[in-house]
Amino acid sequence: MRLTIIGINFTPEVTGVAPYTTALAAGLARRGHGVTVITGVPHYPQWRADRSGPRRFMTDDGVRVHRVSHPVPRSPGTLGRIRMEAVFALRAMTARWHRPDVVIAVSPALLSAAAVTARARKARIPVGVVVQDIYTTGAAEMGVLHGPAQAALQSLERRTLAGADGVVAIHDRFIDTLTRAGVERDAVSVVRNWSHVSADAAAAREATRAERGWGPDDVVVVHAGNMGRKQALETVVEAARLADRRRSRVRFVLIGDGNQRASLQRLAHAIDRVEFTPTLHEREYVSVLAAADVLLVSETAGLTEMALPSKITSYLVVGRPIVAATPEESVAADEIRSSGAGMVVAPGDPAGLLDALVTAAADESLVRQAALRGPDHARRILGETEAIDAYEAWCRALAERRTGEPRCTTSPSADNRGVGA
Repeated sequence: MRLTIIGINFTPEVTGVAPYTTALAAGLARRGHGVTVITGVPHYPQWRADRSGPRRFMTDDGVRVHRVSHPVPRSPGTLGRIRMEAVFALRAMTARWHRPDVVIAVSPALLSAAAVTARARKARIPVGVVVQDIYTTGAAEMGVLHGPAQAALQSLERRTLAGADGVVAIHDRFIDTLTRAGVERDAVSVVRNWSHVSADAAAAREATRAERGWGPDDVVVVHAGNMGRKQALETVVEAARLADRRRSRVRFVLIGDGNQRASLQRLAHAIDRVEFTPTLHEREYVSVLAAADVLLVSETAGLTEMALPSKITSYLVVGRPIVAATPEESVAADEIRSSGAGMVVAPGDPAGLLDALVTAAADESLVRQAALRGPDHARRILGETEAIDAYEAWCRALAERRTGEPRCTTSPSADNRGVGA
């Protein structure tokens, strides 16, 4: 098949959606398909544009990549993001698509997914949308849009998804939300995001801790990934402040970047038990995760349905206990409970979070359970080969559809737990 994948995030970005779009393109190309990726300027999570690389290139896996230029807001508020997405959408829609059998749009960004779906329908090209985050649910849960603006965005998302030939969701919990948005249930396939790191790449735990200056008695808590509003890391900083006052052994390590990093560092001024580390490359990243005592997921209290934090896939692979400060009814909470590799605590409570972290680190039964069940869950549910199998079958089913059939009614169900397309 000739496949064109359009999404604003791609390698060399190492967090968020980019690793999955990159691996999807590479996996399909390695299976002999002709894959073109139309993507944007590297900018996430630091929200600074990196325009140093080539605009057009071929990856080692044989993926043809075309970067289109767009603005990157210095402060990624709602209007700045909309402008960035709108420019990317226009340029992605007017770029050369190389006569694909199937077009795949990755959402977010919603505006580009909408533009791609519209062009594909006009050109009678089968189109599928991969929903990594449910855009309007996120806007509502974060409180960033209200009234007419929110209604307009919901209408756009509904038309986009209902206008596609098929939709992939990354978790079963997304199905109900998508069907409420107007997508036929039979049109939604579940393909889980996979673990894109390997525990085999980790250096020896003791060596990593010594290199980082972590003592044998330190309870090292690592949070990795984006530092934005939805991560609510202010609670983590306040837990570190409380750890200072208690002379606790807990030490917080925040890895990554994001639009809230600078304000978090200001908030953490003079707190001894918190440190900030830049985004790490894979081997160092997995070594740090494996050397931690507890791995942390932090979400704001309003988030329940919009997304599943991608860091969880990496956390499970290394087999360390996970503490998720997230609403009991959130997608992240469901994932932690189903894996058996950690515990869920209420968000927004620094004292409760600190107590839970101490408990998790000292609970030998939980430590053993996480070491066994985390990697097992990653192998059974989050396998890359199985995910690429499901995507390949999904694309083939889209390509075989007769042009002009009713949209979003007969796409097969596919997931990486054995239900093939």
